[in-house]
Amino acid sequence: MSSANVQMLIGLGVYMAVMISIGLWYSRKGNTNPEDYFLAKRRFGPWLTSMSAQASDMSGWLLMGLPGVAFFLGVGEAFWTALGLFIGTWVNWGLVAKRLRSYSQIANNAITLPEFFSKRFHDNKRILLAIAASISLLFFSFYVGSQLLVVGKLFNSLFGLNMLIMVIVSAIVVLSYTLIGGFLAVGITDLIQALIMVIALVFIFIFGFFYAGGISGITENLQNFPGFLDFFGVANPIMVANADGGMSQQVIGGVAQFSSTGTSFGFIAIISIMAWGLGYFGMPHVLVRFMAVNKISNIRKSRIIAVTWCFIAQFAAVCIGLIGRAIYRGDFGDSESIFIVMSQSFFPPLFAGLIISGILAASMSSSDSYLLIVSSSFANDIYKGIVKKNASEKTVMLIARITMLVVSVLAIFVALNFEKSIFRVVAFAWAGLGASFGPLVLFSLFWKRTTFPAAVAGMISGGVMVLFWRLVVRPNFLDLYELLPAFILSCLVIFLVSLVTKKPSEAIEAEFDKAKAAEL
Repeated sequence: MSSANVQMLIGLGVYMAVMISIGLWYSRKGNTNPEDYFLAKRRFGPWLTSMSAQASDMSGWLLMGLPGVAFFLGVGEAFWTALGLFIGTWVNWGLVAKRLRSYSQIANNAITLPEFFSKRFHDNKRILLAIAASISLLFFSFYVGSQLLVVGKLFNSLFGLNMLIMVIVSAIVVLSYTLIGGFLAVGITDLIQALIMVIALVFIFIFGFFYAGGISGITENLQNFPGFLDFFGVANPIMVANADGGMSQQVIGGVAQFSSTGTSFGFIAIISIMAWGLGYFGMPHVLVRFMAVNKISNIRKSRIIAVTWCFIAQFAAVCIGLIGRAIYRGDFGDSESIFIVMSQSFFPPLFAGLIISGILAASMSSSDSYLLIVSSSFANDIYKGIVKKNASEKTVMLIARITMLVVSVLAIFVALNFEKSIFRVVAFAWAGLGASFGPLVLFSLFWKRTTFPAAVAGMISGGVMVLFWRLVVRPNFLDLYELLPAFILSCLVIFLVSLVTKKPSEAIEAEFDKAKAAEL
């Protein structure tokens, strides 16, 4: 291994060692009981709440997936995706955060999203618990798998290391501090990782901007690629078959080839892409941060921090992809590695390793949150809520840790056997969680008339529609992001079923009114 690679490994190794050390440090105060382990006893301040929410939300997709889309297809899809996510972040913090914080505590101190659903509707048979936890297990396995894929691609691209080995190593590192430290350790590491992510993005953006010749130089170069600067369309890369049976972009004279005209898309396509923002209403790893904030009055400050971070990070990520295409006119195999390539080009090896650790920060900050969410759903909601209601706190935490191990194994399988595009794997998991939980979160918080049968029907219909649309409709009939039709269907089902079923009890309505008053 070259001296440069050794220096980069040192930079990455320092980062990973720091994250594990934080988990060990906070294990002394963050895992005494399930509420502490899963929700840190609701003691997150505004900075910890906002930054951990954004770090767990954006994941390695932000540094590899989003720049990769911009580098490969131009500004169109990347811009509208980022805009949809930005609007979704802003609305979610403004609309959902306060009400969920107050309602989750009033609903007999619910500490997970499935438990909130169950207690909100006085679900004594724990039906909602079982359904929500099962959905979480399915889609979060894909989510964790996408983040392990990020790390595998990172080390394979940098050092040529075996992807299987690096996927397993990354899973072990994340498991180590999540198993030990719980939600508090996850929150603290996410705060640090959010800062690393945005610093890395800004550094690469600034250096790339001036290296490419500023706005005039970037624009001049990108105009040579048809459709690349079209906000209402995407470029069409010309693909050719490889000797190994795969596909790569055609390169002539060192320049990647695109069709003479891009593909335009209209209003429906734009709405489909921006539908990413709807997913926020159903993301357990984001919503649990709202539940963990120490005071409702701190949510406004948290919102300002979160939205600012989101804008800076996504703006830089999209620009990095465009700047990368202006600089690297050829094809180097994997468009999602553009952040890595630019880091190696602009900085000395040791510093490049520290910058690239932003990718590790992004993937690890998401993976730990996903693992904690799934384990809390299974241990607290299914095991204690259904299987053994008198389970001790020690047993619940043991089951949670075993669940983390199982999900990690499933995620490794997903990372190595499903789509190799980080962007597409994340899109599928995002749609599944967003359509299953998002409509129910909104109706639960803001419509008193929502009934238990409607909650069950809405959750199931949203999740099933995502699978049906992704596997049947989208490949054959209509290329529309599955989150949008599934979200709309779930909303309609919840509304209609609520109207034709018995209204909620007076006790449920009283809790709703109390939560509404507590928000003010």
